Amino acid sequence: MPGLLRSASGALTALEIELMSKQLARASMISLAATVMMIVFNAAGSGAAAQVSNPAVVSEPTLKTVPVPAADASATGTANADLAQPSADAENATAAVSPATLTQLVAKQDVPEEVSPELKCLAGAVYFEARNETLDGQLAVARVIVARARSGRFPDSYCGVVYQPSQFSFIHGGSMPVIKHGSASWHKAMAIAEIANDGSWQSQAEGAMFFHSARISPRWSNRQRVARIDNHVFYR
Repeated sequence: MPGLLRSASGALTALEIELMSKQLARASMISLAATVMMIVFNAAGSGAAAQVSNPAVVSEPTLKTVPVPAADASATGTANADLAQPSADAENATAAVSPATLTQLVAKQDVPEEVSPELKCLAGAVYFEARNETLDGQLAVARVIVARARSGRFPDSYCGVVYQPSQFSFIHGGSMPVIKHGSASWHKAMAIAEIANDGSWQSQAEGAMFFHSARISPRWSNRQRVARIDNHVFYR
């Protein structure tokens, strides 16, 4: 068929030229596709590499340093002084703590210059009846007088109880002997009288309303013995 074979001169036929054109076009398309794929691949690879080489960093909160003002020497001195010395409230709280012993409580009593007649009668009974005994013995005597005055079975005052006839041997002719008011024994007796009147310390014979000297043995079988303290025996 004419046009399908090469010419005698060796020139390409039209069919060969068409085939070569198609081959060139196909090769161009393949080359273009390969180029596109390489571009896409390189772009994707660059992104992954970037993510690996630049990992996400979680920001941490930044701590702000607040400048501290210089200490005032006078203020520091005051603060140290407050720590070194107890406050007035602490001293008052310490003073308010109850004494551990009757001796301490007696030492804390502030005997006023002006004392009521009732308290004088109570202190006078302690002075004459038990001034040579221990503080516990003196308090027990005073608490018996207080209990009698409040019982309703005896006179309702300290003086009435002390001066009741035939009750206390130191009462002579309805009067009390002279008291040495400047003596330590009187000051103790006054302190014990205040404590007994206030009820701020419990007696070892609390509740007793009778007592007698340990030198005698009255027949008090109808009374309950409470305690013996020093030279006295106490009963209910």
